[in-house]
Amino acid sequence: MEPDFWHQRWEKNETAWHECMGNALLIKYFHELSLAKGRRVFVPLCGKTLDISWLLSNGYRVAGAELSQRAIEQLFMDLGMQPDISRIGELELWSAKNVDIFVGNIFALTRKMLGPVDAVYDRAALVALPASMRDRYIAHLTSITAEAPQLLICYDYDQSVMEGPPFSISGEEVLRYYRATYDAKLLASAEVPGGLKGKCPAKEHVWLLRSR
Repeated sequence: MEPDFWHQRWEKNETAWHECMGNALLIKYFHELSLAKGRRVFVPLCGKTLDISWLLSNGYRVAGAELSQRAIEQLFMDLGMQPDISRIGELELWSAKNVDIFVGNIFALTRKMLGPVDAVYDRAALVALPASMRDRYIAHLTSITAEAPQLLICYDYDQSVMEGPPFSISGEEVLRYYRATYDAKLLASAEVPGGLKGKCPAKEHVWLLRSR
């Protein structure tokens, strides 16, 4: 999946996956990570998600990575923050109080650039990637976060009814993708109200991943 695909989605405002408030499953299950206030959470492929606002308002620091500059411009507008923008390697770093967003290709982000993180919240990254890219993404994410625990949210639906993204990822696939590094615990499964994009029945699965 080429970067131009996502740039075009943002330019055309084709962001049906974006929620107008913090994700209900994040709010309900974030405590499972057992993070103290002030800890730093990494949100890969974050877009302009208001989950970041929820994390900040609950006392956490946030780092994110996003390909689309337009999405991050909208994010900081929504947050009511004026970012400091600097260049770091191939990426731009947009920073404000308690929030650092790396704009560009996530595969150009290194552990040194990112700095220490205490947990990962992945609701939009794994499901955005086709199967051919997931192993590379997972290996990279695991490396740059030093195997930090993760709260992972995935969709599960009949891929023949609707094409991704977001893509369908079954429980069996989650276990296979992460078993080399993490113990995976399914916390909950919930029906997507009205179906995914109103087109087909789907479930969201919430996973807690902890390093072995």
